[in-house]
Amino acid sequence: MDAPVVGLTTYRQQAAWGVWNTRADLLPTEYAAAVEVAGGVPVLLPPVGSPGAAARVVATIDALVVSGGADVDPGQYGAAPHERTAGWHPERDAWELALLTAAEAAGLPVLGICRGMQLMAVHAGGTLDQHTPDLVGHETHSPGGDAYGTVEVATEPGSRLAALVGAEVEVSCHHHQSVATHPGFTAVARAADGTLEAMEAAGERYCLAVQWHPETRVEIGLMAGLVAAARDHSDSRG
Repeated sequence: MDAPVVGLTTYRQQAAWGVWNTRADLLPTEYAAAVEVAGGVPVLLPPVGSPGAAARVVATIDALVVSGGADVDPGQYGAAPHERTAGWHPERDAWELALLTAAEAAGLPVLGICRGMQLMAVHAGGTLDQHTPDLVGHETHSPGGDAYGTVEVATEPGSRLAALVGAEVEVSCHHHQSVATHPGFTAVARAADGTLEAMEAAGERYCLAVQWHPETRVEIGLMAGLVAAARDHSDSRG
């Protein structure tokens, strides 16, 4: 059986490696490694501005991961920037929103990770809380720098998420923003402080998003579920 192809959205920013220090399209290796371990073939999807490019890409992949990254432009959900909101990338926002539109039209399986969950909520017409510590009174979800926060998450019984990861799961988080409203999605996991940690769409299509970073813990459940859905999608297209 051919392994399904899973597209992973990427950063586009200044980066340094070897003798180079230049703009680059990149993504932490853990994402691609998690797809491969789950039985998929990872393909990186850097931002593209050409009309129709998103639909063309979606037609050639079997599933989509909207990866973590910078804050979403508050203008995308009609808000003024919070003083701690910074560094958004309009070209990436536009590309990933176009990919989500094309994925929905094609019935493509989708997994959102961290920023990916936030962008999926915005794509659906939802809004974000721009600085979660203002709501919960602590920095556990993003301790600072390159450190991940450790958060205990309770999942909703009967949800797709619970079937994949269990009733409770310890996760690695790195986010200072979170989803406030999410039309069309059901809340399926929360942290003890009430922060929404996962949401999923109703129906047979795998359309799930988590606020944490499963790729950092070799957490096979979510990615295995995505790859299984990708294989089914590939089979349905022949």
